[in-house]
Amino acid sequence: MVLERSELAENALQCLHDEAYDLPYNNQALNHQTMLFVEGREAESLNGSWNFCVDLLDTGLRQKWFALEKMDPIDRIEPYDYDPYMGEQVEVPSNWQMLKEKWYFFEGSAWYSRPLMIDKLSADERKFLRIGAAQYDCKIFLNGDFLGNHYGGSTPFCVELTDALREGENWLMLCVNNTRTTDRVPMRNTDWFNYGGLYREVALYTTPKTIIRDLYVALVADGTYSRIAVEVQVDGPARGDVEFSIPGLRLYASLTPNENGLAKAVLEASPELWSPDTPKLYDVVASIGDDEVRDRVGFRQIEQIGAELRLNGAPLFLRGISVHEDDFDTGKVTCENDIRRRFEHARELNCNFLRLAHYPHHELASKIADEMGFLLWEEIPVYWAIDFENPATYKDAQNQLIELIKRDRNRASVIIWSVGNENPDTDARLDFMRSLAQTAKAYDPTRLTSAACLINHAKKKIEDRLSDYIDVIGINEYYGWYEENFEDLVEIGINSAPDKPVVISETGADADISSTGPKAGLFSEAYQTHVYERQIETLRALDYVKGISPWILYDFRVERRQNMFQQGRNKKGLIAGDKQTKKEAFHKLAAFYAQKQQEQEACKNKNGK
Repeated sequence: MVLERSELAENALQCLHDEAYDLPYNNQALNHQTMLFVEGREAESLNGSWNFCVDLLDTGLRQKWFALEKMDPIDRIEPYDYDPYMGEQVEVPSNWQMLKEKWYFFEGSAWYSRPLMIDKLSADERKFLRIGAAQYDCKIFLNGDFLGNHYGGSTPFCVELTDALREGENWLMLCVNNTRTTDRVPMRNTDWFNYGGLYREVALYTTPKTIIRDLYVALVADGTYSRIAVEVQVDGPARGDVEFSIPGLRLYASLTPNENGLAKAVLEASPELWSPDTPKLYDVVASIGDDEVRDRVGFRQIEQIGAELRLNGAPLFLRGISVHEDDFDTGKVTCENDIRRRFEHARELNCNFLRLAHYPHHELASKIADEMGFLLWEEIPVYWAIDFENPATYKDAQNQLIELIKRDRNRASVIIWSVGNENPDTDARLDFMRSLAQTAKAYDPTRLTSAACLINHAKKKIEDRLSDYIDVIGINEYYGWYEENFEDLVEIGINSAPDKPVVISETGADADISSTGPKAGLFSEAYQTHVYERQIETLRALDYVKGISPWILYDFRVERRQNMFQQGRNKKGLIAGDKQTKKEAFHKLAAFYAQKQQEQEACKNKNGK
């Protein structure tokens, strides 16, 4: 059908010329406030085959494809430019770049559609759609109605479908756009591949009218290890108290929501503390009326005391590695087996810590870390030259941060929320990131804040004003690769005399170990090994450094790196892109961490902790 002439266009050829076509569908109404706590809930998976069409020119929004009626082609009197009810199909979750070569560098909109068969809803039922992640702007339509859109490529979001559903067949249509723009988070210039699509799980949840919208459980960080704070957000008609329990602690309580539906309490309890050595988890249960949620929670205390990190009162050194979500075959799509492989490789490295860069990773990562006993740094992609003066950009960043915190703040493994990476120290940036750090503390006072801060290389000093407003100072340093003189790293510590713990959040060197890779010099395995040897020798003596997370575990895809040895991949991985072949530097770092672990255990035994 020539939609430019149809009633849907409303004004002749307006849809061809109106560049404000996006405005009615960009309310960003799907955000942290519409999230649904889903742990312990039964999910109806919507993974599998969806109808799919790329839409470079945003014709779908201009022509209102979402409003097209389902009709057999033989009954149409004019042709559709796109038929959302039939045609090409793709699997969800997936990244479109990994499905066809012609979509490899595609940036723009793509449409996903599928039917939903719904029995008649009872008066006490609600339906919620949850999308684990969509890159980057996702607009949701149901039966032709616009329900809202979400910004942010790596955090989950929910939309209530209840009032828009009808009995029988319903059609769900999603417009997903991964275009890089200067006002988004991240902006146009990044150092990882810009995948697009519905790349995490999609599910439908059925609930009663009155629901537990959110549940937050944490050890009170007062050094007594004997009190547990509980917050439950109730949504819907009031139905009495929230029943809360931790059966493993014989802890049971009734919590009364206030007029805003928030129920809070601090309960006396003495849990076995969670740590990498003893990753103890407890089942927690909360219910109101017919709604019940469950989670598995570990209790521990992480602190910054001067230049020290302490876990459950004991000094802590973070033996880490940085990790991207990237796979040679599946792109940004991951699964439990892939995540467990990362942690097994981290265990072989003798790590107790991982930096999940540079965006929120799959929620399974923190659950598995809880179970296996790894500490995590999680972050949002406030990366490089974000538009710090734009209120819309801050709104986007703050929402992504809150969504990440709400998703993972019951995970004992997460000890650091990072608010940014390698940003220029301007007044606007300081206000922007200081406010993010304050937001993190407001939504979760039990964890530390950090960012990869800047070094003044001329003065050889940590000289980033943001360091005054965060708990842990991250430093990305590449001595031996982008910078030459290792002694400068020693001088930085002397000149800075930091009164907070410093974590080397990145360091490393590329190594092309393919058959065409060099045997000596830059990009050789021998050179990477030499850099790690010098880094280890230098960092071993720096007391101000309380942790290290070298860059990076696996080689990964990135379009900006195109020399003859990289060819579209960052090859700083300690393991090649096949996620199997270990480079020599892997073993050098593993040996260093084994020694640090022995030193830490000896210190613990000496102090009786």
